[in-house]
Amino acid sequence: MAQCVRSTLNPVRTPQSFTRKAYVKSPAFASVSFLRAVPEFNKYPKPCSLVMSCQGKAQNQQEERPQLSLDDLVTSNRKGEVLGTIKDSLSNCLSETNLLATVPGLKSRIKGKVRDIYDAGDYLVLITTDRLSAFDRNLASIPFKGQVLNETSLWWFNNTQHITPNAIVSSPDRNVVIAKKCSVFPIEFVVRGYVTGSTDTSLWTVYNKGVRNYCGNELSDGLVKNQKLPANILTPTTKAADHDVPISPNEIVEGGFMTQAEFDEASMKALSLFEFGQGVAKKHGLILVDTKYEFGRSSDGSILLIDEIHTPDSSRYWLAGSYEERFQKGLEPENVDKEFLRLWFKENCNPYEDEVLPAAPAELVTELAWRYIFLYETITGSRIDIIPTQEPIHDRISRNTSQALSSLRQL
Repeated sequence: MAQCVRSTLNPVRTPQSFTRKAYVKSPAFASVSFLRAVPEFNKYPKPCSLVMSCQGKAQNQQEERPQLSLDDLVTSNRKGEVLGTIKDSLSNCLSETNLLATVPGLKSRIKGKVRDIYDAGDYLVLITTDRLSAFDRNLASIPFKGQVLNETSLWWFNNTQHITPNAIVSSPDRNVVIAKKCSVFPIEFVVRGYVTGSTDTSLWTVYNKGVRNYCGNELSDGLVKNQKLPANILTPTTKAADHDVPISPNEIVEGGFMTQAEFDEASMKALSLFEFGQGVAKKHGLILVDTKYEFGRSSDGSILLIDEIHTPDSSRYWLAGSYEERFQKGLEPENVDKEFLRLWFKENCNPYEDEVLPAAPAELVTELAWRYIFLYETITGSRIDIIPTQEPIHDRISRNTSQALSSLRQL
C-alpha cells in the first residue's frame, strides 16, 4: 500500500531525511469494528492454529490434507459457483476513484498502480482498485480484484499481530482501509525461499549471470532454477525512479536509509513473517516462494508493518503437490498468478512501447478474477463475500468512507 506514496529515492546520509508518509496502527482492529462493512476478523482461525509448528493433533491433521492440483483450480465446483457473478461484474469494476469530490475533508490524492491514497488529515484513506498493473502500465480491470487484495491483506494483518504490530486503523469498506500517518522506510524487504524469477532483479536472473554475492547473501555454486534455498534469505531493494534497485544491508545503513537497529528489527520481522506465511501456505497445499514487506516508524517510535502482505500481487505462490516431481523433471512449477495474462499481452502487442493496447479478452479477465478468489479462499479457509450490485462501487466506497471518517473524528 505504501507504494502509492513513494517518491523518487536517492541515497541520503541521514536516516531522518526522508519524509514519506504512510500509516500507523491503532491498538486493535476491534476498537473500530463498528466501521467495517466486510466480515469481522473473529471468523478467522487463531494464529496458532495456522502455523505448521503447532503440535499434536492439529499438526497431524495438516499433514493429512490432500495436495492441491491444477484440476482444483480449473474444474473446482466453487469456480462454477462464482463464474456467473464474475461475468456479471465485468462492467462494474473499480478502475478509477475521485473521493475528493464525494468525501468531505480529503485534501489530496496520489494515484498508484493499484491503490489510490487520500490524505484525510490525521489519517490516510487507501483504496484498492481493480486495476491490473504489469509492464509499468494498467492492462485491465479485474472484477473483485481490489476486494480480494484488500481482504487478503486484512486477514494476514490480523493473523500476524503476534509477530509485529501493523498500521491498520479500520476497514469501512471491502476495498478500503483507513490508517494514521507515519514515516516509511524507503526499503522493500524482499524475502526469498527459492532460486527463481525472470526479472532483472530476480534471484535466478542474477545467479545465472554468475553473481554469487547478492544483497549481502553468499550463494553456493551449483544451484538450479526453482531450487529451494538452504534457508530463506533477505534481498532488500530501494526504489529508484523507474525500477527497484538491489541493496545490501551495509549499503542501507551507510547510505542513511535506516539505522542498524532499525534494519535489524525490520529484518527479523520480515523473516519471521515469511516463515509464518510459508507455514500457512504449506498447510493449504501451497508454497509461498517469495514476497516483499514494507515498514514504517510511528509517532511513538515503534516499527510497524505496512503495505499489502502475502497477496497475489506481492507474492509468488506455487502448488506444493506437484512441485517436487516437476522440479526433478526440469519443468516450471504450477503456479497461481497473473502470468498467463501478461503472456497474452506480450504475444499480441508490445506492452512496453505500444501507445494503445488491445483489450484483454473477457475469458482471460474472468479466469484471473477466479484465481484471485481461489487463492484467498484456499489460504484463509473462508469464502469471500462477492455480491454483485447495481450500485456503482465508487458510490458505495464514498458513502462508507464518509461515515467512517466522521465516526473516527468524533472519537
